[in-house]
Amino acid sequence: MHTDITRAPFGTLPDGAQVSQFTLTNAAGMIVKILDFGGIITQIHVPDRAGQFADVALGFDTLEPYLKDSPYFGALIGRYGNRIAKGRFTLDSRTYQLPVNNGENHLHGGEPGFDKVLWQAAVEDGSLVLRHRSADGEQGYPGNLEATVRYSLSDDNEIVVRFQATTDQPTPVNLTQHSYFNLHGAAGPGGDILDHVLTIDADRFVPIDTGAIPLGELSPVTGTPFDFRKPRAIGERIEQPDKQLRHGIGYDHCWVLNRTPGSKALQRAAHVLEPASGRVLELWTQEPGVQFYSGNFLDSSLTGKGGRQYEFRSGLCLEPEHFPDSPNQPEYPSTILRPGEIYATESRFRFSVEK
Repeated sequence: MHTDITRAPFGTLPDGAQVSQFTLTNAAGMIVKILDFGGIITQIHVPDRAGQFADVALGFDTLEPYLKDSPYFGALIGRYGNRIAKGRFTLDSRTYQLPVNNGENHLHGGEPGFDKVLWQAAVEDGSLVLRHRSADGEQGYPGNLEATVRYSLSDDNEIVVRFQATTDQPTPVNLTQHSYFNLHGAAGPGGDILDHVLTIDADRFVPIDTGAIPLGELSPVTGTPFDFRKPRAIGERIEQPDKQLRHGIGYDHCWVLNRTPGSKALQRAAHVLEPASGRVLELWTQEPGVQFYSGNFLDSSLTGKGGRQYEFRSGLCLEPEHFPDSPNQPEYPSTILRPGEIYATESRFRFSVEK
């Protein structure tokens, strides 16, 4: 890789700590900007089929909205991405109560989660490395967790995200990256993401109740609006009279990726094409699932980069992760990290152009 990384100030936190923005530029001219606050990806500049670059990541021009208004734009999520029912789980015969911040449930590690902390940043071997120590009892989680995230930008226009963590007590861990994408370009007039053509390599998905908590089963996508095994426009079936679409107010579900049980191979999870520009995003991951979220809670109340109002469904998320509420679902792949083990997982967001 021939990645150039520079650092510049991006504002001051209420406690006086300085926030920095790191700019990663590869040999192809792709630019990614990342904060040490929340590990937030603020900008992703990639070309269309005519070679015109645009920023395809939703976000803000300044620090302040990230502190209070952001729906996790671009952020690192932890200790547990997605929801835990009623903020409660039992581990080794002990019950833990986490704060609830999404109705009666715990979402994305609580408030503040990893998206609202200042990570220790360093540039190492052509990558941006972020480190955070989450103390025992933080947001109710047991154990001191040492988390490291390594962001790299390849010359093949891949944002590579490598997570690693260790603990001194058993604890749930499910880290993810929560960027919102709009392949039209997220800073200009844009538009919604309903014309984006999506493929998800999954035969099953996780049905949810009205609080977005899994019902327990893993259901086939066959014959449902959740079948993206062949390319389909996101908007093609999103308004169908389907109970699961009503529960998510659109797509806000975890898909069970087609992989060999126990395999940690890096494989393609999803492919997104924006037909007009030709921009393509692929997600490759070692995770067993991907949460596809169609921006259902964006409502024009947030003013983003360049003064753009982020309207309903103007961004999509593809969050590589374990399944929601796994600490309470013994049939799901385990998310429990124990002392002496190393949590390690890699995901790649690969950008290209369809000619």
